[in-house]
Amino acid sequence: MSCWKNIKAIAFDLDGTLIDSVPDLAAATQATLEELGLASCSQEQVRGWVGNGAQVLMSRALSFALDREVESEELENAMSRFMHHYQVHLQQHSLLYPGVKESLAQLAQLGFPLAIVTNKPHKFTLPLLEAFRIRDYFSTILGGDSLAKMKPDPMPLTHILADWQLEQSELLMVGDSKNDILAAKAAGITSIGLTYGYNYGEDIGLSGPNAVCEQFSEIMTLLKSSLKATEQE
Repeated sequence: MSCWKNIKAIAFDLDGTLIDSVPDLAAATQATLEELGLASCSQEQVRGWVGNGAQVLMSRALSFALDREVESEELENAMSRFMHHYQVHLQQHSLLYPGVKESLAQLAQLGFPLAIVTNKPHKFTLPLLEAFRIRDYFSTILGGDSLAKMKPDPMPLTHILADWQLEQSELLMVGDSKNDILAAKAAGITSIGLTYGYNYGEDIGLSGPNAVCEQFSEIMTLLKSSLKATEQE
């Protein structure tokens, strides 16, 4: 209970945490490979490749299609095509996970400042948040290209700590990937791992978050229980 009592603000991952964006990412990846005359891939394969940013996703897709390591020029050429196709497919098939919008509204009502910390490029992050009408819940939105480093590096989280003048014990990171948990640990903050997202087929619990939740709404249960316990002290 003690680790939840001090929480004053929450940072959320985006893909696999708030939004299931794999269908759009898969469509863009498939279109890119087909345009390059390469063997395509399945949506399930893309689901296992996401989490480290668009460039790593495309590198993994190319390595699969070529059955070898990708050269830098090949990746650079493919990235421009991928960015185009993802812009076309953005918001076409993605879905909010159950309970996300309702829980964000409750957290905002309780007075928690909220942030997005994602490895997705910033130019794609804002349109997604706006499309699902959740943009206004977030005071800070950090994409994978917003700072010099992205998750699993702690820089985005230490940036929020400094910008919001928070103690380490006061910030919570919520995500579905080991990158989220590793970043939180490196920043010295509390974390929640979600089981339903994208984590390369690994159990999120193996990364050692402070709690594991199967549903997004369970975050509210943890924080509300802590708030009630604090009020009764």
